[in-house]
Amino acid sequence: MAMHRVASLADLRQDRGIQVAVGAIKVVLVRHADEVRAYQAECPHAGAPLADGAVCNGHLICPWHKAEFAIEDGSLCEPPALDALVRYPVQIIEDQIHVEEHPAHSTYRQLPFDNRCFVVIGAGAAGTAAVCALRDNGFNGQLLLIDRERHPAYDRTALSKFVLSAEMQPEETPPLRKEIYYQDNHIERIHGEVMKLDVINKRLILADGRRFDYDAALITSGGEPRTLPLIGADLPQVLTLRSRSDAKKILTAAPSGSHALIVGDSFIGLEAASALRKHKVEVTVIARHEIPFAAQLGERIGKAIRTLHEANGVLFRTHVEVTRFEGNIHKGKRRLERAVLNNGERLPADLALIGIGVGPATQFIDGLQLEEDGSLAVNSGMLAGKDVWAAGDIATFPMNGATQRIEHWRLAQQQARIAASNMLGGNQHYTDVPYFWTFHFGKRLDYLGHADDWDDEVYLGEPESFDFLALLCKQGKVAAVIGCEREREVALLAERMKQPLFKEEALMLIRQMRA
Repeated sequence: MAMHRVASLADLRQDRGIQVAVGAIKVVLVRHADEVRAYQAECPHAGAPLADGAVCNGHLICPWHKAEFAIEDGSLCEPPALDALVRYPVQIIEDQIHVEEHPAHSTYRQLPFDNRCFVVIGAGAAGTAAVCALRDNGFNGQLLLIDRERHPAYDRTALSKFVLSAEMQPEETPPLRKEIYYQDNHIERIHGEVMKLDVINKRLILADGRRFDYDAALITSGGEPRTLPLIGADLPQVLTLRSRSDAKKILTAAPSGSHALIVGDSFIGLEAASALRKHKVEVTVIARHEIPFAAQLGERIGKAIRTLHEANGVLFRTHVEVTRFEGNIHKGKRRLERAVLNNGERLPADLALIGIGVGPATQFIDGLQLEEDGSLAVNSGMLAGKDVWAAGDIATFPMNGATQRIEHWRLAQQQARIAASNMLGGNQHYTDVPYFWTFHFGKRLDYLGHADDWDDEVYLGEPESFDFLALLCKQGKVAAVIGCEREREVALLAERMKQPLFKEEALMLIRQMRA
């Protein structure tokens, strides 16, 4: 096969890759010790240019959603990507890098036939990551994926960010895996509602009476949006957002020019406010906090986000609560008309979107003790009980010397991959860094780590201009990082923060990255 000269060794840095053309394709070149590796140029998750990411601890980190790949062979190390990188052969001739246009042959490891049955309950982000990891790790037994929805899982994060703004149709939300993947990999996707998981007898019972005996189970059932026990809350336009179907109902209830009431200043709530304003909907937020996200991001960033929303026409109402919803009958159908507040005020509303968080969907579990919030306690390997693992929104797990339940999409996938490995006899533990991103009026904020409290804040750049990096520190160590327009630095820290990172070293790494 023909080799193409694409760069010289002097063009490569240790902390990042470079993108080059190899004939009609693009690849990213990265250093691996004294060697060079060439991989597909775009992240297999959402197409981010990997050359805009970072290299750290032998990993290539995606700039957008922080998927990580081993530089040595391109294997997947961290989600949200579900596939390894395609690799291209490289030769170094007199300090010149030559890359072959055709990919190298990949190897697939499959274990001998296994007569065990594994069941994964919940086919969202965590469940999908788990079945992919089980097959990628060579599991060759029966694999059941229990799915409440008829169609394969999709990227729910797009709903509040892009579907409600009418930039993307609900049906266009990207699938995590296409149907053909499940068929090719002999994953039985079973549509049904779980009625009971009998942990003692290792049996799963669906609402339609179907029963499945299993050898190991992974529970990834996620959370159910919390609702309000108020008069009128059953009106068709009082809604929550969790699925494509929910998004369709919201868009139907809130066409351009209508009035939407967002109850709750959660990330989902304010992302929805941003999206609906882009769709020319009048939006009022009933906020629990004067400054949104102050507990997670700090007051300065929270104030900047509120100011951004207000500059784009979002109205905030604090120190009030909704006491009931009122409606009328229009053409034979019940319609929401207004929300009544505890001060007697009546706000017109064509839509009331409830964004006050989610509760763990664990009511079907029999044989395991639940935590006070309904979650399952797991160890660092995601084990909840004998031959039962749990991951995602339902799991309370140990991290940083405490127990946490964190409702992050990528963290759910991280935990699911750990559980999948341990179901096969592995000994993996959660030592990763939580990550999520949020999107408001075209401004994307990345959040790394988890900080319940901190005693020092360091800002590089200005949050008010939405071009900044913030370090939230506790006793000199970096507990969390928030960034906007700083994707490469955040990508680097996503890997580096897996070990204790002190403030001064973090600042040095950031300066080197920007040099």
